[in-house]
Amino acid sequence: MNHSGIIIIFLSIIIVTLQLGNAEAIAYFPPPLKQINEGVEPTKVTCTEGLELVMKISNGKPACLQPSSVSKLIERGWAMHILPDYNKNQNNNSEVFTLGEFSVETEDVNYFQNSKGYLARPSMDGQYPAVIMIHEWWGLNDNIRDMAKKLASHGYIVFAVDLYDGQLATTSDEARELMSSFDSQYWNENMNFASSYVQEKYAPEKMGSVGWCFGGGQSLNLALSNDDIDATVIYYGQLVTEKERLSVINWPILGIFAELDQGIPPKSVKEFESALNELEIPNDIYIYPDVNHAFANPSGERYAPEESMDAWQKTIEFLEINLK
Repeated sequence: MNHSGIIIIFLSIIIVTLQLGNAEAIAYFPPPLKQINEGVEPTKVTCTEGLELVMKISNGKPACLQPSSVSKLIERGWAMHILPDYNKNQNNNSEVFTLGEFSVETEDVNYFQNSKGYLARPSMDGQYPAVIMIHEWWGLNDNIRDMAKKLASHGYIVFAVDLYDGQLATTSDEARELMSSFDSQYWNENMNFASSYVQEKYAPEKMGSVGWCFGGGQSLNLALSNDDIDATVIYYGQLVTEKERLSVINWPILGIFAELDQGIPPKSVKEFESALNELEIPNDIYIYPDVNHAFANPSGERYAPEESMDAWQKTIEFLEINLK
């Protein structure tokens, strides 16, 4: 055997030894493409402990990355958090999202370029606080419209924005294509126009925001770009942990997260909570055990009714305390 062969074997032994030595501490998994080639669905790829699962925007392929790189690459438009395809279940138990005492009327409103928002408000005349509602990466679909009506029944003017110009997605590929068609500047302008529309037409004394998944991250982005907000609700959305950026917020934040979420893991949530606490920003942060990203979507395969009901009650109480 030549010297190069001996060196290769020696290096291989070192690598295997290191892996075995850390076997109890770290669970190793094959690269995403290898898992897919072996029959694993792209949305069910598992990353080695310490890495986060994202989707490359350019080709829709999953990738496992260091957490320190994820937020930067998402901001640059290189990647996005991955989700299972939309699974419309006609027998879902969306009744866990309780109704309030008010009857509701709705209308579609053209408020920004080609975007038509969905406005739901109590039928009874009166002065009500407002909530900007932001959809998941699927777009302004029936699930979000239903949530807007349910929240409005508790005594709110709810404006569900449309960040995709009326387009909807039901698969990850479609959602990826829609997201890549727009940018963060467009989304910020869109949401702020929605805020201005509600203020000019209804003059609410207070206004909050709520969003799920992609919309959860946008709910936080709205807080970072609009000082007319009085309360922010984030359901498992992309987080910002830099204290300098978060320091512009001077109102309470409610955060709803999932223990099994690989895209927004508990470690990132804890960093977010710590930054808020250091800035003395009032916050209630909850990480629900044994559930995954998008657990509060009644039309998705990860739907968890009991946890969703608890999170909804916390949302209603939070808005009640901070907007009324």
